[in-house]
Amino acid sequence: MSEEKTKLDISDEMIAERRTGFDKMPDDMPKWMASTIVGIDKFSKWTGNIVCWILFPLILAMTYEVLARKLFLAPTIWAYDISRFLYGALFMLGAGYALSKGIHIRADFLYRNFKVKNQGKIDFILYLLFYFPGLIVFLYMTTGFVQESIMRNERGMDTTWMPYMWPIKSCLWFGIVFLLIQGVSEVLKSYYAMTKGKWPGSK
Repeated sequence: MSEEKTKLDISDEMIAERRTGFDKMPDDMPKWMASTIVGIDKFSKWTGNIVCWILFPLILAMTYEVLARKLFLAPTIWAYDISRFLYGALFMLGAGYALSKGIHIRADFLYRNFKVKNQGKIDFILYLLFYFPGLIVFLYMTTGFVQESIMRNERGMDTTWMPYMWPIKSCLWFGIVFLLIQGVSEVLKSYYAMTKGKWPGSK
């Protein structure tokens, strides 16, 4: 009984584990679909591996700020902006990778009990009706947002450091692009699940 409970708890926590990896697709999947999914998932993994290094300058900046403030009474004028920028970049640029691993927040308490075909159908419809249209509109708006920031040489006004804003706003644009790219992989996986009754990579 306890072993079954453990398995249920794990499945509740990690719906994403219905997929075992990005390098092996089912034999009955069309080659173009398999190669597209594998290529996109590898790209997202590559970007995720690079983006995770943002943590190091973020930790170093915060550590330096704390030590300078507490030990030497010499707070910096840049630590607040750097922490916001690096955390924002980490969040946005890593969003596509997070989607590939299925770790975005979702309401699983009903979804996890559906048949795989129904799960695939729900995901497929929601990606087409809401995910892609929403992100495309967001990308269009963000493009103008970034262009204006570059043209105006916009600077932040929250601190006396007044950093340029276009780098972090550009991260928002790239983050949306990464989400759109990974969304193609996810909608193909959903279509396969909807038609075959199993997720790619499932046993």
